[in-house]
Amino acid sequence: MDMNEIKEIFFQECEEQLAELESGLMKMNDGDRDPETINAVFRAVHSIKGGAGAFGLDDLVAFAHVFETTLDCVRSNKLEPTQDVLKVMLKSADVLADLTNAARDGGSVDESRSRGLVKELEALANGELLSPSAAAEAPASKPAAKAAPALSPAVEAPKTADDSGFQPIPFSFDDFGGEDEAGSGLPVYEITFKPRSDLYSKGNDATLLLRDLSRLGEMSSYCNMDDLPGLDDLDAEAAYLSWNITLMTDKGEDAIRTVFEFAEWDCDLTVEAVEAESAASSNDELPMIPVPFDLSILDEGAAELPAHQPTSDAATAVAAAETASNVTQMAAAAARVEKRESAAAAAASAAAAQNNAAAGAGQTIRVDLDRVDRLINLVGELVINQAMLSQSVIENDTTGTSSINMGLEELQQLTREIQDSVMAIRAQPVKPVFQRMSRIVREIADMTGKTIRLITEGENTEVDKTVIDKLAEPLTHMIRNAVDHGIETPEKRAAAGKNTEGTVRLTAKHRSGRILIELADDGAGINREKVRQKAIDNDLIPADTNLSDEEIDNLIFLPGFSTADKISDISGRGVGMDVVKRSIQALGGRINITSKPGQGSVFTMSLPLTLAVLDGMVVTVAGQTLVVPLTAIVETLQPEAAAIHSFGANHRLISIRNSFCPLVDVGRILNFRATQANPVEGVALLVESEGGGQRALMVDAIQGQRQVVIKSLEANYTHVPGIAAATILGDGRVALILDVDAVVGASRGQALKPEMSLAAVG
Repeated sequence: MDMNEIKEIFFQECEEQLAELESGLMKMNDGDRDPETINAVFRAVHSIKGGAGAFGLDDLVAFAHVFETTLDCVRSNKLEPTQDVLKVMLKSADVLADLTNAARDGGSVDESRSRGLVKELEALANGELLSPSAAAEAPASKPAAKAAPALSPAVEAPKTADDSGFQPIPFSFDDFGGEDEAGSGLPVYEITFKPRSDLYSKGNDATLLLRDLSRLGEMSSYCNMDDLPGLDDLDAEAAYLSWNITLMTDKGEDAIRTVFEFAEWDCDLTVEAVEAESAASSNDELPMIPVPFDLSILDEGAAELPAHQPTSDAATAVAAAETASNVTQMAAAAARVEKRESAAAAAASAAAAQNNAAAGAGQTIRVDLDRVDRLINLVGELVINQAMLSQSVIENDTTGTSSINMGLEELQQLTREIQDSVMAIRAQPVKPVFQRMSRIVREIADMTGKTIRLITEGENTEVDKTVIDKLAEPLTHMIRNAVDHGIETPEKRAAAGKNTEGTVRLTAKHRSGRILIELADDGAGINREKVRQKAIDNDLIPADTNLSDEEIDNLIFLPGFSTADKISDISGRGVGMDVVKRSIQALGGRINITSKPGQGSVFTMSLPLTLAVLDGMVVTVAGQTLVVPLTAIVETLQPEAAAIHSFGANHRLISIRNSFCPLVDVGRILNFRATQANPVEGVALLVESEGGGQRALMVDAIQGQRQVVIKSLEANYTHVPGIAAATILGDGRVALILDVDAVVGASRGQALKPEMSLAAVG
């Protein structure tokens, strides 16, 4: 494993940490004050900072450090996490995500925004709440960690190189005992810190720990190299150095131990409070120590040696090994000095060991999505071949008791279990997508000057990852539409007797083998008169068109439609809801609108749980074989002549348990035949569609129930109204999968396009 692969793993873990951070902050924003929630938020930022420091991502480290400091104030009850405080922290989480993405993809970040948030976070840590305008006017400075204290000029000695090539650097504790302006009377602590090899193998870095420690106050340190072996005996995975540190700080012992909290089990650590005078007097006996690297590395977080590194091979290897962020870097540092291939082999071995240890610890593995897709496709082919084999046996053996039939039944059961297990691998909760919407709401609310609260429900509802990946774009458009057009300004809400804070509710749930995602807002609802007039002005509909409320609501899905009065960064360009509808339809889903003027709107998306397989009823219609999704079927029945009633010129009803239900001839709707068939000679499928109620779909015959593999008709032919997809049956024939909602909609007068007659497909 090379460094790029390790770095990619770090960024993947960053995504998990950022999701944890967002989730924790949202819980705190909802009033959760559980210490474990606060600690989880703190750990997420701390972990990102630690990993970023190992790769020299200075901007990310600097911002994370300031963010972490403020979170530590909340954790220690020095800062109350009010709504205003959490608003700053949520924005900071967004910037942290931007910095992570920039470090990963090489993009850029709005520096003025990050600088302003740094000022706000620093003000919060100091017990102040800085307004965004004041933060923006603050002196421009790159968000960076506090520099390590400089050595006292009074004790600096002339630097002359010794025989080994080292530059002797003196250490002094004089500043700790004086009454000067820098440190009069502050407590002094003596710290001994000796890392174990486990500290490095887990990705921690002694350099970063010392740097964080230096930020607590003024610090001097002595590196003990007594245990350092010769280069030939050097073990790249071992830890040989230890540090004796004297720190002057008013933060207390708890703050010191907090620096080492993620490494305390992997090092020997002692912290003792001492008198300032004794610390100062010990300076007289302090030797001049040859240090093979510039101490400024503690502040810069660099992982490489400076340009004036010494020439001693042994000392250079140790310095590089101790400052490297992981086992691979330590072994690679030794390899660069020794110029031996054996060291490079050790590096590869160490990296593999570290990777295996990490995988075993979490009991999870990372697999490329392409491999999972290939496995799913192979399982789909297995299902088809199993069905074909079963069909052949049935056609050639009617006894039903042969050993072949018994084996086929077991094969069918095993195939179904394999298929369910493989599909479960791709099943993912919608939580990551929902969390991403929180940021969209915050940003659009700030741009429009509105106060909006996002409430999410059903975040753990699982759906195929293919569906999840394609949900982000339509949801983003819908959120922007709800915030910009749906929710009123605080002034208008107050005048209408509403809470000045608007609410957007995003929910997910399973229903009848599909996933329903609802986006509801408590805004003004759809202004139907304005929508209708806009459509007329844009020549989208004739002026004399008579439309129902539902049809007017659906005008917002027309391409080029927008009710925005002017073009802005948010809306007004006529691109948005039409994209939503196309995206949902491409997933085999549908979208409905329910709106009440003055109360708000609800957008309901119904999507398949998976784009790979479905359970269906195979039927025959006018000589064509169709598959009706089993999740849409309520029951099947054989119509009787007495139960059929004519309604108007072309409509018929069927009486089912003292209630009437429209009877829909599927063959006539899909242009398979020119006249309506006799319902008594066929079979009725009572189906339930989203927003369309119940309908009885009339087919000629039922062949049986089967699980079929979904094949895209659009990718292999073209889009056909009334048809959702296609499949391959056990006898090798292609069957079309019926779009129940489209057929029901056509029965209500929303006619399918005649030029797309299915006769061409059949």
